Amino acid sequence: MGFTIGGIREMRSGARRRGRAAGVSAVAEYTGLWGWAVAPGARAAAGGCSCGDAACAAPGAHPLDFSLEVPAGAALATAADTWAGVTGASLLLPVGRTFDVLDVAEAAGRRALVRMERMGLPVGPVTLTPDGRTQFFVAPGAAAQLPTLLYRMGWDDADLDLRALGPGAYLTAPPSDLGGLGPVRWLRAPVPDTAAAPPQARLLLGTLAYICHRW
Repeated sequence: MGFTIGGIREMRSGARRRGRAAGVSAVAEYTGLWGWAVAPGARAAAGGCSCGDAACAAPGAHPLDFSLEVPAGAALATAADTWAGVTGASLLLPVGRTFDVLDVAEAAGRRALVRMERMGLPVGPVTLTPDGRTQFFVAPGAAAQLPTLLYRMGWDDADLDLRALGPGAYLTAPPSDLGGLGPVRWLRAPVPDTAAAPPQARLLLGTLAYICHRW
């Protein structure tokens, strides 16, 4: 049995509704369950950015409008109202409020995560990006403290493929697409104990630095 034009339109409309519902559901989870604010972000489009700026410095990876941020603890209706006007927007988490991020190469991050779990170290959420980076959620302040912490541990941060993201940065959250490269995934999904109160960077930094140095 063939498809009619009306049937195709209905399928497309249904797909859009499912996409909006999935976005609202993810926003509600992040704001209501994990205590994170969420900002609707631009998406990669036709080799550029949906923001329309041909010279965009971060295509598909920046907030669309700062005034549209859904605050932590927002009601489902708030998330639904915001996302109704930004169809297809990516989900961005503002860094530097409830968490900072330690960013390392995927291979090193995977090895470090296994080592940390074997050692019984507290580990917060960890994302895996399509461009091969692992991003560890840690307590706020890590970005400002990173050079000093590494120095005290005897590491030169210039020799390590390890950086910290802090206030002013935004993290593309699963399941959103990162700059047209593919979806971001959870390598270690958030859980109640560490989502809103991730571990201090110093508890993980020694292992991360050691693995990055050897990799």
